[in-house]
Amino acid sequence: MAMNSTPGIARAIAGALSAVSLAALALAVPALKVDEGKVNTGYLDIARIPTECFGHTGPEVRVGVTRSDAYCEAKLAGDAETHLRGVLACTPTLADRRYQLAAATRTAFNIGVAAFCKSTIARKFNARDWRGGCDAILLFNKARVRGQLVVVAGLAKRRARERAMCLTDL
Repeated sequence: MAMNSTPGIARAIAGALSAVSLAALALAVPALKVDEGKVNTGYLDIARIPTECFGHTGPEVRVGVTRSDAYCEAKLAGDAETHLRGVLACTPTLADRRYQLAAATRTAFNIGVAAFCKSTIARKFNARDWRGGCDAILLFNKARVRGQLVVVAGLAKRRARERAMCLTDL
């Protein structure tokens, strides 16, 4: 093996996910499909954010542009992993807790990693208050609609599903 390939291998190993993280993704991704639904054509969501596929957002999303099923599946897998890594960065206490990590990943997928990391959910998990962290998921049931923060029934139901997953094995 050439000496110059070692840093590449080290980077790959450092970037590898643990068995618990892989298990959390295996729990989170099918649930995200239900949570988000799939719309192959870009649209504005309830908060007027350009969205496509399984809730994918970003600067490349264009309202009216249609994506393939394969593209949507790949985006979901990548987005879920990105959000899981973001959750672990601010709540390392979840590294060995697959159900709580899966639920936190689902929540962060919807509210964003930055909001998750500043949340009561993250604070509770970092204090190892697992039930408190799971219960705090329910607080994120609102969206800004026409400038007002309002409870959204669909978000309340989603948070209840996330909390139920989170409470597993406690």
